[in-house]
Amino acid sequence: MLKPVIQQEKTGCGIAAAATLLGTTYPEMKTIANAMGIYAEDESLWSDTGYVRRLLTAAGVQVAAKETSFECWDALPDLALLPIKHHQVEGRQFWHWTVFVRVDGQPYVLDSASYLPSNVREDFAAMQPEWFIEVVVPCS
Repeated sequence: MLKPVIQQEKTGCGIAAAATLLGTTYPEMKTIANAMGIYAEDESLWSDTGYVRRLLTAAGVQVAAKETSFECWDALPDLALLPIKHHQVEGRQFWHWTVFVRVDGQPYVLDSASYLPSNVREDFAAMQPEWFIEVVVPCS
C-alpha cells in the first residue's frame, strides 16, 4: 500500500508525489531530482508535467503519454497523478500534485501538503481536479 510522503518544501509537491509512487523518502527523491536538474523552487515543477514524468520514467515507472480530462471519480484508473488546486498566474497554469489510489474498490488521494490534518484524503468534492495522468508501476 502506498503511503503519502510529506513535502518538505513549500513548492515540493511534485517531488513528494514521485516519492510517494516510488516508495522512497522526500530527501532521497529530492537528491535524485536535483541530480536531474529538477528543483522544488522551479515553478515549472508545478506548471509543467514534464518534470514529474522525467522523475518517474527514470525510475522505470510508466506514465500515460498525455493528460486525460477528469470526468468523475469512478472513471479514474486505480493509480494516477492527480493535480488539484488549479489556478492561473499571468496566463500560466499552476497546480498542486497529488496521487490518486484505488485499492479493493476504495478510492483515496495521497496529498503531500504538510498543513493537512490527514494526508490520506477522501473529501473528493473539495479537490476539483481538471485532468489526470495514469500511472503504471511495473511489477518487480
